[in-house]
Amino acid sequence: MKKKLIAALCTLAVSVGLLSGCSQGAESDAGRETSAQEETAGGAAEENTQKEEVVVTMPATSEPESGFDPAFGWGAGEHVHEPLIQSTLTVTTQDLQMDKDLATDYSVSEDGMTWTVTIRDDVKFTDGEPLTARDAAFTYNNCKEKSSVNDFTMLEEAVAVDDTTVEFHMTRPYSIWPYTMAIVGIVPEHAYDENYGQNPIGSGRYIMKQWDKGQQVIFEENPDYYGEEPKIKKLTVLFMEEDAALAAAMAGEVDVAHTAASYSDQSVEGYELFSVQTVDNRGFNLPCSTPQEKDGVTYGNEFTSDVNVRRAINIGIDRQEMIDNVLNGYGTAAYSVCDKMPWYNPESEVEYDPEEAKKILEDAGWKKGTDGIRKKDGVRAEFTLMFSNGDSVRQALAEDTANQLRELGIEVTTEGAGWDVAYDRAESEPLMWGWGAHTPMELYNIYHTLGDFRDPGPFSGCSGRYEPGETDR
Repeated sequence: MKKKLIAALCTLAVSVGLLSGCSQGAESDAGRETSAQEETAGGAAEENTQKEEVVVTMPATSEPESGFDPAFGWGAGEHVHEPLIQSTLTVTTQDLQMDKDLATDYSVSEDGMTWTVTIRDDVKFTDGEPLTARDAAFTYNNCKEKSSVNDFTMLEEAVAVDDTTVEFHMTRPYSIWPYTMAIVGIVPEHAYDENYGQNPIGSGRYIMKQWDKGQQVIFEENPDYYGEEPKIKKLTVLFMEEDAALAAAMAGEVDVAHTAASYSDQSVEGYELFSVQTVDNRGFNLPCSTPQEKDGVTYGNEFTSDVNVRRAINIGIDRQEMIDNVLNGYGTAAYSVCDKMPWYNPESEVEYDPEEAKKILEDAGWKKGTDGIRKKDGVRAEFTLMFSNGDSVRQALAEDTANQLRELGIEVTTEGAGWDVAYDRAESEPLMWGWGAHTPMELYNIYHTLGDFRDPGPFSGCSGRYEPGETDR
């Protein structure tokens, strides 16, 4: 049997300072990593149907700090499709079509303001209590009130009409509501409290049997699961840093190991490299407003607020060089947060042209000084590029970005930062992000300027994330 060595690159793609690939440490949605475990571990199970217990490693940042609660990151984020412990009303298929799970039927009113969902009547939670429409309504109303990871502003209220019918009354027509139903795990109203995330009860494929925080979580098959019996009966997830994951693989202690892209050229006996295409991306934001203070947070950046600077950086980054040197060739260039999706616009693609980038800066008045760094009206062409602590891929991308931009006369200082401070700082300083989802809401959530919801980070208004192809008009 060949075990899997997943070098945490899984086909990374590069966009403006940007890379995409398999998730490696989520900034706001720790649950998304572990939900991917079944897919990757499932690949191993398909090769070896006799192996019913699988051990995988995931980055330490994958462990959900708030526990396994859909309201706070597990089973209610754009990246999570099957939260393992809970069930969802709908699911997405491998070809990105919608299918039903708990739901047996759903429809929407002509004005788009009411979605009616009929659910199964044969599902029980793992404590033996039946799952009803009241649990579905409770879950969504709770997420609307408390969710820290997803936008529920389109939902006015969820109402249980009877035991098997739930209505979703919307604040505005929302055509992709079935997708939202595919990412929200249903929790039991009777067993939900502030400690639910630590001892979750659900109706999904797996039961969380043991959670040793900072070390591992163990999932076992739910014997009363209503759907297809899972091939993997026991799934153990070890939370490890990259080096430790590689060491565990070399010792033959795990079946699937997520490790750094820089290790993808290593050969580990008994393992094979597993590379998959994903929509996950890596990239940095470029604040596009001039600096201003609000509530103790600085918004905007004097240098990157110049549209010519952002346009120059866009064409002055050699994405292929990053793929070759940082990711050992495992990647494709990306130009937005939704490459290869049906709603992707190929007009966002640009050619690498460092000479034109320099000309744009020159024509805009950014002149080189004696030290090789440009200046304009007393403003120095420089910024700090942050990356999440402990993420070697993002660190390497930040360092590569600094080297490339130096050739354009821009000085970049790289700095590791924790997410406790990075979100606020990213309103005025570029930060290497990781993102990607199979929904147009990804594009909307990052760029929209309407509504009260704003995910932490520079994703709203003029300080929004700059992607290649953005016109800045």
